[in-house]
Amino acid sequence: MEASHIILWGLAIISLVAGLIGLVAPVLPGPPLLFMAVLFAAWAEDFSYAGVWTLLIIAILALIAVIMDFIAGSLGAKKFGAGRAASIGAAIGAITGIFFGLAGMIIGPFAGAFIAELAVQKKIGPASEAGIGAWFGLIIGTAVKIALGFTMISIYIFIRFLS
Repeated sequence: MEASHIILWGLAIISLVAGLIGLVAPVLPGPPLLFMAVLFAAWAEDFSYAGVWTLLIIAILALIAVIMDFIAGSLGAKKFGAGRAASIGAAIGAITGIFFGLAGMIIGPFAGAFIAELAVQKKIGPASEAGIGAWFGLIIGTAVKIALGFTMISIYIFIRFLS
């Protein structure tokens, strides 16, 4: 095995482990790292098994997972009866939370939805429900991200070993 193949396989394994951690730890971009793992593995094998179409499908799944991760909090807030402002606040809170580590990413959607709904309705009850909805959306978004992440890995495994 050539040195370049060893390096590519090493990068694939590192990306895979980091991507799996990133599916549940919001500080790492799990789906893009999983895509990189598949890309490195395919490259190590000279794209003999996973070609352009496989990589495109996996890239699209990674993109969907990233988008869902960002909008899940606002969708959750909306499902709990929050208004448009709270949904936007949850999305802004999720994006802002990225800069404050794990705690910020957990608290961000709740705080954004809560503050925005409180500004509009001036009542703690609806604002709290909006925040709880944003957290619920965060949990659902994480579940979707995990499902899509394992689907990405499964597609590669199927193409590589079972087709």
